[in-house]
Parts: sequence; C-alpha cells; structure tokens
Amino acid sequence: MSDLSILFPGQGSQELGMGRELAEDWSVAMDMWKFAETESGLPLREIYWQGSPADMSKTEALQPALTVVNLSLWLYLKDSLTPAATAGHSLGEFASLGASGILSINDTIKAVSLRGKLMSQVANADHGMAAVLKLSQGDVEEAVEVARSESGKELRIANYNSPAQYVISGEKAALDAAGVVIKEKKGRAIVLPVSGAFHSPLIQEAADEFAAYLKKMDWNIPAFPVYFNATAAPEKNPEEIKKIMCAQMTSSVRWIEIIANQYEAGVDTFFELGPKGVLTKLLVANLKGKEYEGKGIGNLAQAQEVK
Repeated sequence: MSDLSILFPGQGSQELGMGRELAEDWSVAMDMWKFAETESGLPLREIYWQGSPADMSKTEALQPALTVVNLSLWLYLKDSLTPAATAGHSLGEFASLGASGILSINDTIKAVSLRGKLMSQVANADHGMAAVLKLSQGDVEEAVEVARSESGKELRIANYNSPAQYVISGEKAALDAAGVVIKEKKGRAIVLPVSGAFHSPLIQEAADEFAAYLKKMDWNIPAFPVYFNATAAPEKNPEEIKKIMCAQMTSSVRWIEIIANQYEAGVDTFFELGPKGVLTKLLVANLKGKEYEGKGIGNLAQAQEVK
C-alpha cells in the first residue's frame, strides 16, 4: 500500500495483558520482553500481564513495555505492510524510529528504558498536566497566555492532539489559573494522572541527560518517512533526526499537523499498532469530512487478520 501510514501510540494506551498473546505465540516478541526487562531492571511481564493500574501507569515501566508491544506488532506484520509513512505519539515516536530502521530495535528499547527512568526522576508535586476539551486551539492558546501572565509560572500546550483535544503542561499554579479561564470559556480541563510537566522546559535537566545518551547512538537513514512530533514533517538526514530527537522530550507533540501533512502527502489509510486504538479514535476529529481508513491493531487476532 503506497498510501499507508503506521501510527504508534504513547503513554495512556497501556492495558492489562497487552502483548501477552503475541509473546506467548511468537518467540521474537517474548525475547523483546525479556530484553526490555533486563534493560529496565523491572519485571515488565508481571506488571503488565497481572499487575494493577497503578503499577502499569509508572513511566519507568510503561515506556519500555509499551514500546515492546508496539514494535512486536510491527515486526510481526512488517512483511505484509508497505508503509508510505509512520509517526508515533510522544513515547510512540521511538517505535517509529525502530520500525523505520533509524535506530535498531535493541537501541530503541535501551533508549526508552533510560527515558522512562529519567522522566520518573523528575516527579514534582508542583508540576502537572491537564487535558483540555471543547475549546478551539485559539481559545486554549489564550487561556495558557492569561494563566502564565497571572501566575508568573511556566505553562505551555504540550500536545496538539486534535481540534477537540489539547494537553497543557506546567506548574500547578499556572494550571489552576488556566482551569479558571477554560471554565469561563465553556471548556473542560481534566487533570491527568502524571507526576511531571512532560513536553515542557520544566524537565530540561532530564532532557539534557537523555540527549547526551542519544548522541552516542548509531542513527540511520529511515527506510520510509517518519513524521516527527517536534516538526510535524519528515526528515531523512540522520544528523538532523538526532537533533530533533534530542529536543523531543521538551517539545510539543504536533499531532494535528502530522496527520494533516500525511494526508496531504497522499496517505489515506492509517494502521495504529498498539493497545486500545487511541490514535485511531483521534483520526475522526483530525480528518473530519475527509475520506480515509483507520484501524487499530492491538492483539494477535487482529494482526493475523492483516497478515
């Protein structure tokens, strides 16, 4: 399919039992779980196959585990698919790096294992994130600017998910101030269960440490275009890709533009490889009024249908 894009979800897509059926049926997937457990130092299969929601939400475990699920589905299906493009949402961007060959599969798992550890270490009770619903992008931007001005604290739009959904990230005082403005504008702000202000300058220290690690890795020309979160555009040059990814942790996720740009480039079929189908649902808002096919593939049975 020359018009196919592969999408990989990020944090928030985890669910109990994810990846288990495929791993128990296919040794390649099981070996990836074991490798990720070694790299993370965590019992990932125990956590995600029989653990609690609280344990599954911890970012140091979630990042390697979800990446293994995403990439297991890709490796299982890659001989049956010919992507014209790929993109991953936040954490999911690393699965795109592995799928396209920019990073090796093992290096991808190593990277997200460290990323998860570093992001868990920046936990701060005064920082947080909130989803914003029922407001236009302009209204959300205005709410952020008013809140920053009134509180004197850091706040920014971290995720441009769809015209109906944004995520803001920053200091609690600014988040509270933004919540008041959002309510006045007839919108809705939902505090997210995260321990930090991700995709904002407030985690710059962790981002710098992660960037130092990424600079030492081997970066390759992608086998097919990857649309990056920070630029909403593809890039072929490995050195430029490295720069983009070194800034990824503190950059906004420009998902609205990514989907629009892929569609304008000729993509009209989207397969989401990962649990839940969160990105498939976002396509409805992002491609309203346009013709396309969207399908979430999250388990062995669905993957076998494609294969």
